[in-house]
Amino acid sequence: MKRIQNVKTTPGGWHRTDVIVIGGGQAGLSVSYHLAELGIDHLVLDAATAVGDAWRNRWDGLRLFSPASYDGLDGMPFPAASGDLPTKDDMADYLRSYAAQFSLPVVSGARVDALFRDGDDFVATCGARVFVARQVVVAMSNFQIPRIPHVGHGLAPGIRQLDATSYRNPAQLADGAVLVVGAGNSGAEIAKEVVATHPVMLAGNSTGEFPFAATSFMRLHILTPLLFGLVFPRILSVRTPIGRRVRPKLVSSGTPLIRVKAKDLAAIGVTRVGRIVGTSDGLPLPENGAALEVANVIWCTGFSGGFSWIQLPIFDSTGEPLHERGVVNSEPGLYFVGLHFLTSMASAMVYGVGRDAERIAGLVGERVDAGASLPALRS
Repeated sequence: MKRIQNVKTTPGGWHRTDVIVIGGGQAGLSVSYHLAELGIDHLVLDAATAVGDAWRNRWDGLRLFSPASYDGLDGMPFPAASGDLPTKDDMADYLRSYAAQFSLPVVSGARVDALFRDGDDFVATCGARVFVARQVVVAMSNFQIPRIPHVGHGLAPGIRQLDATSYRNPAQLADGAVLVVGAGNSGAEIAKEVVATHPVMLAGNSTGEFPFAATSFMRLHILTPLLFGLVFPRILSVRTPIGRRVRPKLVSSGTPLIRVKAKDLAAIGVTRVGRIVGTSDGLPLPENGAALEVANVIWCTGFSGGFSWIQLPIFDSTGEPLHERGVVNSEPGLYFVGLHFLTSMASAMVYGVGRDAERIAGLVGERVDAGASLPALRS
């Protein structure tokens, strides 16, 4: 791996480099690895105080869906038995070790509050710090800000409300029943955990489910390699007719249940209720039935992109960035890596982000090779 040496810093706190990578999770570190392999000067701006904290700060019982053999980034296998399902802390530790192993230029505690153009340059501000580069890779998922339905504002003040990012474990919950809103993977996993200590109701439309048992021999030795090696990266891709057809639904409705299935939840006592459409006397009201007597609500109702800090005209009417396989053609030099279904179903998965990162790093390198020398820093 080539050395990164040419980042320039001025006394005023301005930093210039060839490329800014925004986001220090698996997408940002993977992009950084490939940029470093090409010898391209860059900085990784990470809002977290330490590498891996985006994983470490998720709920205590979270485990990855993919086995360890599919959880490593390029250049460094995940240090566990191939069939193990790593915890969120295992992944946090791995990412921290990965950044250290390759001496990746991560600037921690650098939350970007604005990204804009100044002539040929992109400018990223992090409070009083200013970073300038000719190219920028936004290496983040579009799962940044929890989306809480308006109905939440009508719930009684005594009902404890959490979302999938603030929930840690059942000890946070008040005594009494729990309503988990959102029947995708996060909602199903949290409902399964919470029902051990609280009565649980699960609301929301089904996202479907993958038809195999998570603990079976077939899953580990046949179906997992088939899904992670072929279906997710190659068949469910923007390059295939079936991938282009299912992409809008997967992006808008969530991924089918992978590990916890509807029958599993029913067997352990999780009660399914209809979609929540309003409130009655401060209680959540399902579309078909009476108001629900609950003490807690956990919102697992998806996320918005959280890209309002990007001050560039690159978004569609829904707020999603317009790009072609991660390349923003309307703003030359701007790229995305890590978005859900950026190029395939694997794009936002740990094991799948490397392919997108390597390709985007190569495009960045082509512009650096063909590009001009950096102009004098504007004051």
